[in-house]
Amino acid sequence: MKWDEKMSERIVVKIGSSSLTSEEGGLNRERITYFAAELAALHKRGCPLILVTSGAVAAGFRQIGYAARPKAVHEKQAAAAVGQALLMQAYQEAFGEFGIGVAQILLTRADFSNRKRIQNALKTIEELLRLRIIPIINENDTVATDELELKFGDNDKLSALVAAMTKASRLVMITDMDGLYTEDPRKNPEAVKIERVDQISEEIMQLAGGAGSAVGTGGMRSKIEAARISMRGGVRAFIGKIQQAGDLQLAVDGTGKGTYFDTQLHSLPMKKQWLGFHSMPQGRIIVDDGAEHALLVGGKSLLPAGIREIQGDFHSGDVVEVTNLTGDTIGRGVVNYEAWQIQAVAGLSTEEVKRRVDVGRIEVIHRDEWVSLR
Repeated sequence: MKWDEKMSERIVVKIGSSSLTSEEGGLNRERITYFAAELAALHKRGCPLILVTSGAVAAGFRQIGYAARPKAVHEKQAAAAVGQALLMQAYQEAFGEFGIGVAQILLTRADFSNRKRIQNALKTIEELLRLRIIPIINENDTVATDELELKFGDNDKLSALVAAMTKASRLVMITDMDGLYTEDPRKNPEAVKIERVDQISEEIMQLAGGAGSAVGTGGMRSKIEAARISMRGGVRAFIGKIQQAGDLQLAVDGTGKGTYFDTQLHSLPMKKQWLGFHSMPQGRIIVDDGAEHALLVGGKSLLPAGIREIQGDFHSGDVVEVTNLTGDTIGRGVVNYEAWQIQAVAGLSTEEVKRRVDVGRIEVIHRDEWVSLR
């Protein structure tokens, strides 16, 4: 299916801090008006739209009296509390010029890890879309922590998770670069832009740069990682520049100023999405080559015979991460054993396992409770 075949399919657009604010901090109203006009044009064509925005901290730190973007958590959270109100006011006024209503939704990593809470959030988004209101989603910086497992760190991953959760057809991530290059084009004019990516290999990841601007937190690498999540969830992604009138339309139509990430995968059921992207693994299982092949290619369950090592103290019913012998994560699953039980039977045959431990089922992870991340 081409990018422009079904304009009624929903689109998630992610706008970063650097696109909405000045380097010194504070909102750039002209840019917000521009993005509202671009989104309004798609809205008029019948596209259900979801906007994932950054910018609360950048919008608020000057207003609150800080000389520069704060680094301490409590200062960032104070700036976000002020800036989020300013950000939503600016969006309401800009979209109001086009007669479009908007709604604020603030999420944290913990919301996604709780199946009930994220299902409630999804129901809210669906109702807003039915009413032709644009949900504007941001991370709830005021209550989020800086712990890696509890904070997105940037909204690139948040936008990918939202796109997968809402079964969007496209994710458009706006950046100041017109796509992914073989090298940094600002340093090497001979760098070549990569127009389309069908699979995100380690080589593609190495092409991504480091941090973004002083105002934003996301660089190209975080966007590539978000594209990987998006593709795994069956959502095609675009990373590029939206700067002039009509650029967003071009991006959606397939001729935008950026790189397209295509996928042949179908959207994952909500249970699999939660398992693969939102759950918090309580431990790790390292498997041998045979078990890796059985899980990724054979569609099999994980048996004790293929396990080499475990890490962490987890219990039956917990989610665990599964890695291969080189340390690469290959997937996640719900484990049927206690950690000590796996430790006692790792590498043993099914018959020997039955003699040593008393478990409800022989599979350490059943294929129905497994999601591949490769």
